[in-house]
Amino acid sequence: MDVRNIAVVVEDVDAARTALQWALHNIIRYGDIITLLHVYPLTRSKTKNKARLLRLKGFQLALSFQQDICNNFSNILLVQMGMCYNLRIVLQTKVEIVVTEENREGMKIVATVRELGASMLVVGLHDHSFLYRVLNIDDDIPVFMNVFMNDIDDDNSV
Repeated sequence: MDVRNIAVVVEDVDAARTALQWALHNIIRYGDIITLLHVYPLTRSKTKNKARLLRLKGFQLALSFQQDICNNFSNILLVQMGMCYNLRIVLQTKVEIVVTEENREGMKIVATVRELGASMLVVGLHDHSFLYRVLNIDDDIPVFMNVFMNDIDDDNSV
């Protein structure tokens, strides 16, 4: 089985945690690498203090997501597969944290996901999501999203 790198966008909104929970239930497998990705906004401040605080807040947020993975993923597996298998999964699933600054909305996330070689991107969609801005920039993505959404609708109608 191939090891997959799954990037999860970490934001301080409920939708991001819900997306992580969905990923834990539906797509994370034995040996996968989960990359928690937080991108904080570019600061125009002359002092480095504001950027440092934003980076620290992003790292703390990612650590709280990592704690969710440890707590919830192990509980899911305890119920579904038994204690021994659960311990192997938790030990074999690696979690990485990437906290970076962006200068263009959403493009840093796309570039970082490509750089990581992630096979999947998990994002919680909410009112101020970067995806809305990315969809307006790249003409190919809305076509893909329409096809994807039509496939989902077809699956649900059966």
